[in-house]
Amino acid sequence: MQIEFLGANLSVTGSMHLLHVNGRRILLECGLFQGHREESFERNRNLPFKARDIDVMVLSHAHIDHSGNIPNLVRSGYKGNIYATFATHDLCSIMLRDTAYILESDVAYLNKKRKRTGQPPLTPTYTTDDAVRSLSQFLGVGYHRPVMLTPDVTLTFYDAGHILGSALVALDINENGRSSRLLFTGDLGRPNLAILRDPERVPDVDLLITESTYGDRLHGSPESATVELKRVVNETYARRGKVIIPAFSVGRTQEIVYALHRLTLSGQIPRLPIFVDSPLSTNATDVFRLHPGDYDEETREFMVKHRDPFGFAGLRYLRHAEDSKALNDRDEPMIIISASGMCEAGRILHHLKNNIGNRRNTILFVSFQAEHTLGRRILEGRKEVPIFGEDYTVRAQIEEIDGYSAHADRNEMLDYMRGLQPERLREVFVVHGEESASTSLAQAIKELGAGNVVVPNRGDIFEVN
Repeated sequence: MQIEFLGANLSVTGSMHLLHVNGRRILLECGLFQGHREESFERNRNLPFKARDIDVMVLSHAHIDHSGNIPNLVRSGYKGNIYATFATHDLCSIMLRDTAYILESDVAYLNKKRKRTGQPPLTPTYTTDDAVRSLSQFLGVGYHRPVMLTPDVTLTFYDAGHILGSALVALDINENGRSSRLLFTGDLGRPNLAILRDPERVPDVDLLITESTYGDRLHGSPESATVELKRVVNETYARRGKVIIPAFSVGRTQEIVYALHRLTLSGQIPRLPIFVDSPLSTNATDVFRLHPGDYDEETREFMVKHRDPFGFAGLRYLRHAEDSKALNDRDEPMIIISASGMCEAGRILHHLKNNIGNRRNTILFVSFQAEHTLGRRILEGRKEVPIFGEDYTVRAQIEEIDGYSAHADRNEMLDYMRGLQPERLREVFVVHGEESASTSLAQAIKELGAGNVVVPNRGDIFEVN
């Protein structure tokens, strides 16, 4: 067997790995690379293989850095099945169309500038029509339901506990008279998070491809995150201000809404207007409601008493721009949850523009902020930040809660590895992390007793026995 590492190597974007087993090609993930505009455009448009030569594809979960280039894969000639859980399929149905719209809008903006300088127009990496057509090739598979991908490879999904529908990908491989089980973690979730079940232990693993996003860092606990959320809301309410929360549409938004629901019911925060101002977040929440079978026991018990974890008096989901703009005219205390999570696009920019200069307000970050993003600049304490091309003075209170991360941290990942019987692991490949995170985690896994542990570069090819 050969494994080619084609994305998310020494980085956390554009996940893509290609297995060669007995002449068949199995693609794990087809993520969108997100970085500098020109590099992103070239890497996403030009796949590192011929799409028509891929025999089958497996997708661990719906996040765009794992799924976002699937429409281009299909557009480029891929005809086979895309295996994913049912919830991942439903989330991709909204997220891939949303991504296509953004790609089309970005190219339209660039073409206006190119036209003024006499340059030829660009075309988007893919269109909304490409995204819709790619969805017909998805094939939903339940957890623990083995599926034969090729005559020599059987797929079984286990719950990864990362976002709704996320899966640990177990491949049972027969090659040259030898049987091996390869586990690909996708993105590994955390134990004891709200809403979703804990990551499952996968038995009898021989070969491992693992993410390492937080391979050198630790998170706060989910319990401390709730305490901090309560404090921030109450302190801002006492100032008669607004809490502005940039949040990713899938996972983080629903988790914050559920936390606010529970705090409101218990009387730990006042009843005040709460707005989820993002069409994608609203659509994603509708998908969450379709899959209660993926919830943990605590959330299912909550549903018996209160029916909807993501809906309660005082909470409104806003789809229309007019309703979003109307929030600017309201001066009373409220909470606004909006996308994008790193403040790079979307309606959150308007809420920052209108609220970041007021000392009564709080900007609360509950998600990772990558380098060079607006969210990172605000979090780093910049006194002025650019929004829509104009500088705005930061007077609002800036807060951060890191306990809501859906990625396992270093200790949680190592605890998971111990459960895999690391002395059994013949080969371990550490991907999906910045260099310091990947190398640190790789060393720690080796110290647990695993065999050959490697941090591959993009383009590396390994023979695995």
